[in-house]
Amino acid sequence: MSASEPIHTKLDRSHHEAGQKAEQDVGTNWHQIEVVAVFTRLAGALLRAILIVLVILTPSLLVPGANGEDAKVITLAALAFAAVTLLEYGAKFPALIEFRDAPPFNRIRIIAMMLTLFGLSIIIGVDHEGTTLSVVMTALGLVVGRTLDFPFSPLRLVLDHLPENMDAIAATKVQSMAGLAVLIAMLSLFIFSIMIRSGAWPNRASPFNVWINLPTFDPTAGGDVITRLNRDGRVNVIFGIFSPFVIPVVAVMAANQMGASVVGSPQTMVWAITIWMFLPLSLLMRGMAMIQVARMIRARRARLIAGVDADAPKSALPS
Repeated sequence: MSASEPIHTKLDRSHHEAGQKAEQDVGTNWHQIEVVAVFTRLAGALLRAILIVLVILTPSLLVPGANGEDAKVITLAALAFAAVTLLEYGAKFPALIEFRDAPPFNRIRIIAMMLTLFGLSIIIGVDHEGTTLSVVMTALGLVVGRTLDFPFSPLRLVLDHLPENMDAIAATKVQSMAGLAVLIAMLSLFIFSIMIRSGAWPNRASPFNVWINLPTFDPTAGGDVITRLNRDGRVNVIFGIFSPFVIPVVAVMAANQMGASVVGSPQTMVWAITIWMFLPLSLLMRGMAMIQVARMIRARRARLIAGVDADAPKSALPS
């Protein structure tokens, strides 16, 4: 820098160098934040994948008498679901899993499945004496099962499709397992509905991205987004209500076609009853969530319209 250089030129050059250094620092900090976010997302995805493996392997670990072929199939299925979970939660934008960034939607579902598989495995995997935990779960499920055992109920439909030569003890176990599965599903649905009614879901403190949380829903496909969300939500709720009546019939028909027995294997029975309640729970939660998203978009649209009307210039002519 020359001594004869004007003072204002020196100041401009100093400001320019300081601005360049600040931009470099901001770029470095932003890169570090991105790296930390990627590693955090990958660590969370890996943890979820491990949890999925443990949940799917729960019946194999707790129910005795599993043969080698069934164990291989279940292990392969667990690894496949874990890989999908790792890819979906590790990617910046998911392709299949809905409401990924809107907890605890998927957490409620996976906890409900884990509790159902664990409880049913405990009930069906014990001997006549049993443990304190198995006795408590069996009694709890039996109370709910007998309470819901009335004509035209889903639980009565399950019991009616049991083999006629099934002994009373096994039928009582099935009734207890079905009752426990219904109880866990109803509690999960109640918790999620309370969160929606109280405004705790989705979290209003964080932005809700429709593209990320509903990857299979295209907002630009045509038609009003609110109308389509409400329609899809109601369809999911209707399917969720009627699926407990349809699943037992479909399962029995499929088993008859393949020459297999749903009640022949303890693990098959555990998975059949779990799916019987988990699928309706997922459909009902998805329907309620989509209707809630439609309410949020409608409220957001109303606030924008109100803001535009408030900022619009008022006419000087009398009305």
